[in-house]
Amino acid sequence: MQIYLVGGAVRDRLLGKPVKDRDWVVIGATEADMTSQGYQRVGADFPVFLHPETREEYALARTERKTAAGHKGFVTHFSPDVTLEEDLARRDLTINAIAQASDGELVDPFHGVRDLEAKQLRAVTEAFREDPLRILRVARFAAQLPGFQVEEHTLDMMIDMCAHGAMDELPGERVWQELHKALQAPAPERFFQVLDAANAWSPFFVELRGAERPPLGGATAENRLAACLASLAVEDIRAFCHRAKVPNAFRDFALMVVRYGDTLRRWREVDALELAGAVSACRGYHDADNLRPLLAYLRWRFECELSDLLAAVARSNVEVHARQFSETGPALGAALVRARAQLLRDAQRLQ
Repeated sequence: MQIYLVGGAVRDRLLGKPVKDRDWVVIGATEADMTSQGYQRVGADFPVFLHPETREEYALARTERKTAAGHKGFVTHFSPDVTLEEDLARRDLTINAIAQASDGELVDPFHGVRDLEAKQLRAVTEAFREDPLRILRVARFAAQLPGFQVEEHTLDMMIDMCAHGAMDELPGERVWQELHKALQAPAPERFFQVLDAANAWSPFFVELRGAERPPLGGATAENRLAACLASLAVEDIRAFCHRAKVPNAFRDFALMVVRYGDTLRRWREVDALELAGAVSACRGYHDADNLRPLLAYLRWRFECELSDLLAAVARSNVEVHARQFSETGPALGAALVRARAQLLRDAQRLQ
């Protein structure tokens, strides 16, 4: 039985990056061999085991054969006869198909080290075509590894896959997983650049094709996605988020940016009633701190300081709650709106 460190841990170590998760492949072993040594099986589709002490994942070497459409349309074969090279051959990119033995020696049958040095994202084999998720994985790695370029033949395969509707086979949940990782990467704009190069917009990203994408550095994933969607209509944002299974919190923040961001950013100029309506819609009158995420987005996106607006809303909350209103029912609601608008109008005049 031989055990090798594989995948991202080897790649990141060679790049001098922190290694977060370590995955291992086991050659020449059976499921009985693993359980007899205290490993706990957790894989449903193929044998993956947790180490009894480290709880890291150890997978029996396997091969894969495409049998049906879709990301999961594979039959896996595992046995003690599967070689390390056969296991590495099923992986997506050469930089992820490097193994490291216990003595530190590298096993690199597909020249992944060379591609790391050349800063190249290259498919391991033609089997790359069998899994449409790999299109998005390449785009995500481009975002995570600034300076790396997609190798020409690999890009040609991606273009051909997209032209034949490969992306249609993907579940939205996997699309969001890859997009979310890209939005957290050092260069998220590269994700969309690769989508464009491969013409991979359909069916999940059709609304984003040609959309304005401002610089995305130095922000949260939530802010970055909102910036990518900010030039879209509300119905297009909803359609994209539904199709790509974007979490509600990300969707709702993007909609808030589109609906109210410009009003809050120009708060000194807009009508006070319009401003009060935007603050209310953002639940700023429930608690002024509810405005902080949107104001932080506007500060990042437009380099504008809006702490004075936050202070004005906080003051208006205190003053309105301290007042005595004679109105009741709907008339009270209208009186509150007028009072809040007047307080904001007073704050506008002080600027």
